[in-house]
Order: sequence, then structure tokens, then C-alpha cells
Amino acid sequence: MANPFDLTGRVALVTGGGRGIGAAIVTRFAEAGASVVIANRTLDVAEALAAELSARGLSVRAVTLAGLDRAALHALVGDVAGKSGRFDIVVHNAGGCPWASVEELDEDKLEEALAVNLKACFWLAQAAAPAMRANGFGRILVTSSVSARVAMAGGAHYSAAKAGVNAFIRGAAFEFARDGITVNGVEPGFIAKPGRGTMSKPEVADRLGQFIPMGRLGEADDIAYAMLYLASSQAKYTTGQTIVVDGGSTLPETGYAVERHWGLA
Repeated sequence: MANPFDLTGRVALVTGGGRGIGAAIVTRFAEAGASVVIANRTLDVAEALAAELSARGLSVRAVTLAGLDRAALHALVGDVAGKSGRFDIVVHNAGGCPWASVEELDEDKLEEALAVNLKACFWLAQAAAPAMRANGFGRILVTSSVSARVAMAGGAHYSAAKAGVNAFIRGAAFEFARDGITVNGVEPGFIAKPGRGTMSKPEVADRLGQFIPMGRLGEADDIAYAMLYLASSQAKYTTGQTIVVDGGSTLPETGYAVERHWGLA
């Protein structure tokens, strides 16, 4: 049976594609036939993934994500398009921020959150649009977050940036709608990060899972497959949207509702 999400002949760029969600996106896109370029700040991590996938006969290469300012991202897109002869899909997956309360937040931390998560979306879209328009096909995709909808202590600047990402998606989708370019995103909830960070600890994952209706953290592939749909020709009439992939974590009013319904209290 043919793959309904076939990306054969497409050239894709994934920022922050070296590990976790980004690595899953790179893998699924490559398996679907795309030639994928991983742009990662830690080049050796991206090169290891590229080597692993290339050994399977997939088309993947790694480059350094030199910066997220306008000049650096225009240069990155130009390099990919120049070497590949076309440019079809960009996924801005790089993200994050230094955590700080509103009272502790300084200008550098706020600027970092906005630059990495939000501003880079504008520069990537700006750089990619001409090549996509020439193809009559383009997919601009962003890893957003359910943090755009909910609050966490120490993350108001991150939430604000991701809410801005969702607004960017709608605005850019409207502007590019007649060019064959769609703009969409995925909002992950809590996603397991094996071997990395607080959520890699079994006791933390188990505790978080109790407050998620599906009873567990998500997996990187849960995000990657949503991205694969949005990148494909099957999503040709979907634009300006985000898909929430969170195991239902944003559904209950409070954690108490989960505890009461499943008798966890």
C-alpha cells in the first residue's frame, strides 16, 4: 500500500532536529522520502543522527544552526535551497527558554525566549517563501506548545512566545494562502525525553502521568506523525491551524478532576 504521506522529492529543513521531537520528525520525514537537512546548534549530535539514517539509505545531512537571527536564517535557507535545487518544507522545532518568574525575569532572558521561539518563525518564513512560491508548494511548520494555552510558574515569557507563535501561524497562513504555501503547527503537551532532563526520571514521569487523562506522557513520534500529515499533500486544505497533541492534558479544569474521575485521590 502506498504511503499516503509520501514526501518523495521534497526538500525539508528541520531546526533543532538532533534529538527528541526534532529527531523523530527528521526520521519520519526521511522515511517518507524527503531529503532532510538537520540544522542543530550541537553539530555532532545532528551528524550522528544523519549518519544513522544515511546508513539506512535515507537522504539526511547535518549543518550547524549558526544563529536564529534574520541574517543567519536567511543564509541557512539559501544554502539548503542552493545545494538542493529546491526548498519545500521548513520545520522550526528549535525552542526553549531560561526559566524565571515574572519578577526575576531580565531583558536577556525575555529576548532569548522571543528570539528562539517566535522571531525565528518570521525569518524562516521570509527566507523560504520565494522558493516555495516558485515550486507552487510549501509547508511552513512550527513546534508550538500547549503552554500557549496554559500557565506554568516561571514560564510566562515562554507561554507568551508560544502564544505569539500561534498568532504568527494564523497571520502567515492568511498571507500565503494563494501561493500554495500552508502554515501550521503542533502543540505538544508533556513528551517523554528518555535520558534527558527531569521528565526522564521514572518517578517524575509517573507522577505527571497521573494528571493526564490518557495516563502517560507522550512520545516524540506522536508529534512527528502529526507533522508528517501537515507536511504532506494530504494536508493541502489545512492552514493556519495547530494540532494539540497532549493526551488530553488540557481538557480537565484541574488535576482534581482527573483524580476524582479515575479514583486516584
